[in-house]
Amino acid sequence: MIPLDSKNITPLYGERAIAQGELICFDNPNEGRPYEISIELPEFTCLCPFSGYPDFAVLRLLYQPDKKVLELKAIKLYINSYRDRKISHEQVANEILDDLVKVCNPSWMQLEADFNPRGNVHMVVRVKHGERQPH
Repeated sequence: MIPLDSKNITPLYGERAIAQGELICFDNPNEGRPYEISIELPEFTCLCPFSGYPDFAVLRLLYQPDKKVLELKAIKLYINSYRDRKISHEQVANEILDDLVKVCNPSWMQLEADFNPRGNVHMVVRVKHGERQPH
């Protein structure tokens, strides 16, 4: 077994995958049918921009695709890129929604960022894009 060397600065394979990751989509296989896709990301982390303490959240993405559907591994890598970023709850929810909308242009999308309580305060941020269609 090779001992871990704290001086070794070569990024690990997961770190490389996150750094090289980009949001990608594929063609909607049922473009003519309104339907919803629900994705839950239960291990979201970022850093508080004021204290530097870690913030943990469950992200719940619900959307109605138009021409494109988000690829799941790409979302995972993108979300993991926030791990070491200092960013507020409000900014992170809005930024993620903006990035997802930019890449897939859904008919409708909602992102709920449900942050773990810290200091007896529980916060949920919900952001939306477009108009939800009946399905």
